[in-house]
Amino acid sequence: MSVTTSQTQTRTDSRHTAGFLSTRPVWLVGVLATLAGAVVTEAFALVARAAGVPMEAAGPGAEEAAAIPVGGFGGGVVFWSVAGIVLAVVLARWAKQPARTFTVTTVVLTALSLAGPAVAPHTATSTQIVLALSHGVAAAVIVPLVARRLSHVRR
Repeated sequence: MSVTTSQTQTRTDSRHTAGFLSTRPVWLVGVLATLAGAVVTEAFALVARAAGVPMEAAGPGAEEAAAIPVGGFGGGVVFWSVAGIVLAVVLARWAKQPARTFTVTTVVLTALSLAGPAVAPHTATSTQIVLALSHGVAAAVIVPLVARRLSHVRR
């Protein structure tokens, strides 16, 4: 194979490897990543429930813990990811390095989000741990997918 053919093949493979998501609108990749993150996070919570972790937590100022319903973890991921999708769209439009900026910002925000489970009153320690880990699970699914799409933004 000649060098030219090899280089052409590499570029073609590179475009194919970039895949389906690299050619889709940022908002759509954000929505798809959010749905994937919600499903994986909810599955994680269901495994924790099956392992006997009490799914009751209290927010600040609450007198007692309330049950976290099935679907509550996935719903929380969807709710909070809306801000992440907006952030990704804004960065795709105006940031010089949208993928890097998105990754750094969302990692910092994920780290800050761990404070909530850590200080949840009237909540079993095992539940606090599952809540904190669920933030990491959601971020581990969503952030790389959106960041990869943002790495294909061309100016």
